[in-house]
Amino acid sequence: RVQACFLRIARLICHLGGDFNFFLLRVSGKLEVSNMGIDLEAGGRNKKTSRTAPESDNLYVKLLVKLYRFLARRTEAKFNEIVLKRLFMSKINRPPLSLSKLSTFMKGKEDKIAVLVGTITDDTRLYEVSKLRVCALKFTETARSRIIKAGGECLTFDQLALLAPTGSNTVLLRGPKLARESVKHFGRAPGLPHSDSKPFVRHKGRKFEKARGRRKSCGYKA
Repeated sequence: RVQACFLRIARLICHLGGDFNFFLLRVSGKLEVSNMGIDLEAGGRNKKTSRTAPESDNLYVKLLVKLYRFLARRTEAKFNEIVLKRLFMSKINRPPLSLSKLSTFMKGKEDKIAVLVGTITDDTRLYEVSKLRVCALKFTETARSRIIKAGGECLTFDQLALLAPTGSNTVLLRGPKLARESVKHFGRAPGLPHSDSKPFVRHKGRKFEKARGRRKSCGYKA
């Protein structure tokens, strides 16, 4: 009776598409079943987090990516690979560069083309703009007018690809990534020893976070 029952179960397993040999091993106790594996997402064990395409839907950026993919593949210039990688980046990783910083970086290199994968902004603290050839994704209106007025030139990346397909005679620049207001609040909590993080306080006056731990007259001063 036990044998007949066993055969019926085995036939049912085979009928349902199961493995009969696996069933025999499981019943005999010879099979050691390990813990279940990890649930892989689509794409398998690939842990690369760097972008391979821009998140932006801007058609101009997508066309530039096509252009610089071609140049990075067909030329041996590292310049094109760097520009392509920066075109993929988020806006935070493509910080703007002011005219004053630009003129500082280009001092003594006025004959070369300044290249920035980002925005060139104006700086009212700079009185005189030197004659420069600048290539960028975007120029603010006042920055563009000041560069052109000084006898300079504002180039797009497709124009640059015709002028310097390998990036020769160019200076590749980046804006200050850590100059954002929010970066000042990162790090150890304000008030802890050796912390230089900026607190989220409405004001720097007497009434705002200036009591215990902030002055010796109130307990202690950290």
